[in-house]
Amino acid sequence: MRMAFAMPGAYDRAITVFSPEGRLFQVEYAQEAVNKGRTIIGIRCKEGVVLGAEEELESKLQDPSFEWKLYQIDEHIGTAIAGLGPDARILIDQARVYAQSNRLLYDEPIDVEIVTKRICDIKQLYTQHAGVRPFGVSLIIGGVDRKGPRVFITFPGGAYRAYRAVAIGKGRDVAESILIKEYREDMTLDEAITLAVKCLLKSAEARGESTRIRIAIIPADTKKFKLLSDEEVEEYVKKARS
Repeated sequence: MRMAFAMPGAYDRAITVFSPEGRLFQVEYAQEAVNKGRTIIGIRCKEGVVLGAEEELESKLQDPSFEWKLYQIDEHIGTAIAGLGPDARILIDQARVYAQSNRLLYDEPIDVEIVTKRICDIKQLYTQHAGVRPFGVSLIIGGVDRKGPRVFITFPGGAYRAYRAVAIGKGRDVAESILIKEYREDMTLDEAITLAVKCLLKSAEARGESTRIRIAIIPADTKKFKLLSDEEVEEYVKKARS
């Protein structure tokens, strides 16, 4: 009886085939799409959650309201994305359905971790079936639930982890070095916003690029997602540069 063996190049082409080292190359390629994406950041503090992102317009004629890296999932949950935007849109639509279904079934807002886990369940499913590819996007999901302010990150393979502060994308190294030095758990929401802006500014400057910064917050007292205006963000840019 003949045994079927995968050709050496098949590890790159088939999502269901492990390499001899136990790796799924398509999942690693999806992670590279995330690593090359614009920098995003999430910070948890006692007064709430801050989500930040670099945004880049493809043309001076583009409507700036149609460059999205920050999304609202529910009143108390938001997300920042790095990687392929269309992939993120599909996952965010599912997250919104989960959030609203939870309100209809249980008459209470969904926990941030439950949303994160369900999104990662979808991601994991797309690593074990032929004819599909992994989602080339990572999401930083932040919000305020019954356990307080929380920040999670999802990975293309379906794993997720909780963080006090985290950055991903092509400016991750610079941003994380600043977070490690300056993050404090007792910082105020205002301080957390300034720190997020500083990380995004420095990461862009290190690459010799200019960037538009977008910031969203979920205060612990209101538990309401709020996207800061360009004028509000500019005030924090001035603080971060001073």
